[in-house]
Amino acid sequence: MACPAKTRRTFRWPGAVRELVQVQLANPQACPNAHDMKLLVTKLVEISGNPRKACWRFLRQAGLTSKRNYRQWTKAEQQRLLDLMALHSLSEVAVLLRRSATSIRAMLHRLGASARMGEDWFTKHALAEALHVRSEQVQQWIDRGWLKSRIVPTGGLKREVIDADDFCQFCKQHRSEIVGRRLNIERLSFVQTFVFPPSHTELLAVREAKKEHAAYDRQLQKEAAPVSEDGSNSTA
Repeated sequence: MACPAKTRRTFRWPGAVRELVQVQLANPQACPNAHDMKLLVTKLVEISGNPRKACWRFLRQAGLTSKRNYRQWTKAEQQRLLDLMALHSLSEVAVLLRRSATSIRAMLHRLGASARMGEDWFTKHALAEALHVRSEQVQQWIDRGWLKSRIVPTGGLKREVIDADDFCQFCKQHRSEIVGRRLNIERLSFVQTFVFPPSHTELLAVREAKKEHAAYDRQLQKEAAPVSEDGSNSTA
């Protein structure tokens, strides 16, 4: 047997409810915020005895909807956003600015910014994450003049970033000073070579050097192999 089709339950709306809604619609500011809408729905439930869901639907059908609270971004807030993104993760910045992660992403997109900003330059926070150190440590290297950074104009604001070539130069000149308990040599080399590579020409030179070193090792192994009675080299 086929199930009978469900019919929507109908609700009766007293005149007091309709008058209350008409008064609200006649208000020049007939678009209440979310809090006011909740209070209005509660009042409708008390008067009509109908469920809250039905009261919400009744208000929407009457043309009453809540307006979304939107906080405009000031120039000062946009600049602070860029400054914080250089030192913290997106979720941390959202808490500090008291905005949603969606709002943060949308503003970064409007400013033409992101967590990394590009394939050949990073923010201080992105570099700190890659090296497994604190952002304050990266800032100390910049303050000492060891690590170069530059200011990038972003939508009329300023943002500090680090170029790949400058980071690689920093690794060459200050490797012994920065390697320690928090940062080991293997992690630094990995970030320098793969995560935050230098220019393409320098990478080619590194690869060629590795090839030459590998060929030299093979030659040494060949020369070190024992010689058989027929005069040929034998390998295990």
